[in-house]
Amino acid sequence: MNIIIVGCGRVGSKLAMLFSGRGDDVAVIDMDPDSFSSLGRNFEGRTIVGVGFDEDVLRGAGVEECDVLVAVTDFDNTNLMISEVGRRLFEVPHVLARLYNPDRENAYLQLGLDYVCGTTLAAEEMYSKIVAGHGNHVDTFGDFEVLRFSLNLSSEGLESIRVSELERDHEVRIIVFERKSTGQSSIPSEDSVLYAGDIILACVRVDRIDRFKHYMVG
Repeated sequence: MNIIIVGCGRVGSKLAMLFSGRGDDVAVIDMDPDSFSSLGRNFEGRTIVGVGFDEDVLRGAGVEECDVLVAVTDFDNTNLMISEVGRRLFEVPHVLARLYNPDRENAYLQLGLDYVCGTTLAAEEMYSKIVAGHGNHVDTFGDFEVLRFSLNLSSEGLESIRVSELERDHEVRIIVFERKSTGQSSIPSEDSVLYAGDIILACVRVDRIDRFKHYMVG
């Protein structure tokens, strides 16, 4: 993907390094040239000094060919202007803005803007974990809860367990797992073997979680 990130603060620089690390074409725009020092030595993208909603600056960053434009400056109004210029003038396929003030969410929705509000996300995440009563909570779908955890088999006296056994005995569905020893992730089959310490994403009935908790660490 071709990605332009406007704003090289903590969020912008982290995003830039993530996308650069996976081989995407990344350009970062910021008014302060010193901000680019946070990108580190391994960043392989381009840096442009300038105002993020300036048309010439955006053209210089390659906005006419970019797939994603991300506005993550420290100011909501600036992020809004960048988003509108990218979307309406340059017709960027995906424009995403950072929003600080949750009171403005309705305005962003009415404008049809894609955004991330850190305040709202943090509050909702904390609320969900408190209501769920544990830190493994990811999301809830009706009577089911999605959990992310490190697999604990010590209470069973086992080093490994087949997915089919875990699912059958506890009415759980293993969605995906990451092997502790290799860091590789896979969608399991019934015959897949899970080892202690593997990272698991699973769907469990809410009323079965207490019986399943001894498998969860972290």
